[in-house]
Amino acid sequence: MSIGQLMKHRKLGLSDEQAVAMYKMMQKARKFDERSYVLQRAGKIAFHVSGIGQEVTQVAVAFALELGKDYFLPYYRDYGFVLAAGMTMKELMLSVFAKAEDPNSGGRQMPGHFSHKKLNIVTGSSPVTTQVPHAVGFALAAKMKKQDFVAYATFGEGSSNQGDFHEGLNFAGVHKLPCIFLCQNNQYAISVPLNKQVAGGSVAERGVGYGIPGIKVDGNDALEVYRVVKEARERAIRGEGPTLIESVMYRVSPHSTSDDDMLYRTKEEVETNRSKDGIPVFRQYLIDCGLWSDEQEEELVEQLKQEITEATQYADRAPYPLPEDTLRHVYAEEGEVR
Repeated sequence: MSIGQLMKHRKLGLSDEQAVAMYKMMQKARKFDERSYVLQRAGKIAFHVSGIGQEVTQVAVAFALELGKDYFLPYYRDYGFVLAAGMTMKELMLSVFAKAEDPNSGGRQMPGHFSHKKLNIVTGSSPVTTQVPHAVGFALAAKMKKQDFVAYATFGEGSSNQGDFHEGLNFAGVHKLPCIFLCQNNQYAISVPLNKQVAGGSVAERGVGYGIPGIKVDGNDALEVYRVVKEARERAIRGEGPTLIESVMYRVSPHSTSDDDMLYRTKEEVETNRSKDGIPVFRQYLIDCGLWSDEQEEELVEQLKQEITEATQYADRAPYPLPEDTLRHVYAEEGEVR
């Protein structure tokens, strides 16, 4: 690599410390995902939806946005994003164990239904793509109140075929709202491959129909994803409207722990795409820049192992919600302001 290529992160406005922090967060998300899969297979938790292969994009996006200011409407594979946005390993483990302390839903929702008011992570729901028009609503509020935040919504390419997607983009485009729509194109909508679900093969190209810039980016290239999202945010804050970004990646794991992915793809295909994993690519970049070493890698692996083990043990021992809590937030309670 040339000197310019080696220090690309600095040209993009990332410090050496931030670049290293991005890598650590990618690994944290990967280790959480792997542990959750083991817990489900061991019968300790009921269900897991994996995001392995998508962490690079998720973490890069979080670093490009303004934490504490912007509003986030992630989708159910966004572990890397919510961790980078400030959620802790313990909080995610409380969620997968469905415990009362779970900040997302108090143990009510399936894992991956993120919600964290202090971090501006807006409550998600099981029907896919509903977060898109919700993000548009937040962006409309920003414009009406003349506040300089953006609303960020993420979803899979299968979701781009839903009515919510088209209605949301159309409204945002018409009103030039400060929105960033990011499609994590992982090639499969459960078992349906991209060529059978998206005419033309590109989600980004759909933006032009709504007067929105559509940008396609390599989802395994952390710094390129960071650049594209950062520029999209700058456009939104300047009042130039929304951006649609299609980040191309591959879902290495099955759709969920209830899915047998070998019914619709081959091991050879999965392994070929596993070899394109962006995490080791970014690690090598940091090594070439003199910012990372094998010794640091060993320390990180050990640190994450300890953190995950402590979070797992805490969540496993934490109390479940009480049966009567089922009706909380459903009906007005005594003394509650109506």
